Amino acid sequence: METTIIKQLTDNQDIAENLKLLVENTSGKVVFSTSFGIEDQLITDLIFSNQIENIEVFTLDTGRLFQETYATWHQTELHYSQKIKSYYPENETLEQFVNEKGINPFYESTDLRKQCCNIRKVVPLQRALKGTTVWITGLRAEHSPNRNSLEIVQWDAQNQLYKYNPLLHWTTQQVKEYVNKNGIPYNILHDKGFISIGCAPCTRAIKEGDDFRAGRWWWEEASKKECGLHG
Repeated sequence: METTIIKQLTDNQDIAENLKLLVENTSGKVVFSTSFGIEDQLITDLIFSNQIENIEVFTLDTGRLFQETYATWHQTELHYSQKIKSYYPENETLEQFVNEKGINPFYESTDLRKQCCNIRKVVPLQRALKGTTVWITGLRAEHSPNRNSLEIVQWDAQNQLYKYNPLLHWTTQQVKEYVNKNGIPYNILHDKGFISIGCAPCTRAIKEGDDFRAGRWWWEEASKKECGLHG
């Protein structure tokens, strides 16, 4: 990606304009990954409402998502009259893992939890990103101290592509205000204390004042709370 484009994406506050710029100036595949969290819903709205074509919107269905997440998925497709592509874990690998380790082995050790994340999320993501030039994400620095070093546009060496994080410096309040103002459908779990919503067995609501990551893998040390999707 040219340096001038990277600078424009970093400096320009108009995300919709940036998304159009990406499509117009990228010869390869541009994708956006959604987990139907409130940040992702905002970006989905920008793509679909502005009819920005040539951005593939996809999700990873781990098979362990909340029913509220599936409801948000369904509501989103109805609201925009658009389909969201889904990627699933490899059947044989998942069957072997569950048959050998059990249905909820992630509570036993960080290693088993990461194996589960790898099968259900990381490997499907690698398939989704195959041939991709730019990966758009809903990452925000507020969600994890590990993300403070991220940039709005950065080279992802692990996946060999550019990653565009347009909401990186947005606050939770800014996201909520935008979503409410524009009538964007969102996961009702956000109204029940859920901040970052992942798989049902590994996500819970947090109390006011808790760290953002307190609701994910709460039985593990804070420094280990990543699933491998973003390095």
